[in-house]
Amino acid sequence: MWKVKYLGVLMIVIIFAIIIFPIVINRVTKNQIIENNRTFSASPLSYIKINGEVRKVPDFLFYNQDSLMISNEDYKGKIYVAEFFFTRCPSICPIMNKNMKRIESEFGKRNDFGIASFTIDPDNDRPHVLKSYAEDYNVFSNNWHFLTGNKDDIYSLANKGFNIYASVNPQVAGGFEHQGYFALIDKSGYLRSRIDKFGNPIVYYLGIDQEDINVQGTDMIIEDIYKLLKE
Repeated sequence: MWKVKYLGVLMIVIIFAIIIFPIVINRVTKNQIIENNRTFSASPLSYIKINGEVRKVPDFLFYNQDSLMISNEDYKGKIYVAEFFFTRCPSICPIMNKNMKRIESEFGKRNDFGIASFTIDPDNDRPHVLKSYAEDYNVFSNNWHFLTGNKDDIYSLANKGFNIYASVNPQVAGGFEHQGYFALIDKSGYLRSRIDKFGNPIVYYLGIDQEDINVQGTDMIIEDIYKLLKE
């Protein structure tokens, strides 16, 4: 009797192996097995729609750390990453710019790549302050511009142009609050991002590190920059 039961179990195992094993092999050969926490797909990169409209970065014109006027036209034909920060930030900005340095280390020598760091504290962050800040981070790329100018224009660009929240708030550390996002812009000036497992664009990449996450926002944006550079 035990032999019959044993044979029955053995047959179930064999049938299961016949069905499942080819599926696993197929997924491996197609490189479809991914980490559980890597929930985002890098392909294809989506165009971002805000209020139902494909969003292009609005025109802007600000001074950089060398007191040179820099506009969105200076980024034409380049893939670039944008952020909003301020030099006296005691919380997330140092983490964001540590991660931005990773991005610069990867792409900073390319002529078709750039970074735009817009200060949300232009009253303090004049060009000479931004210059010192850039030197503290050992910025080497000629296409990483730390940008300052009219406060209303900067806040309009953040809150309306990018839909990245930035505001004066004396109640928080540093006196300003903002979201720690990186935005990815293609060579034509359009906002782009990867899509999540439901097919929705993630819109922005988190520029700060998360605990217990193997694949950070910086890892994802580096991967996606490579993809846009091939377009």
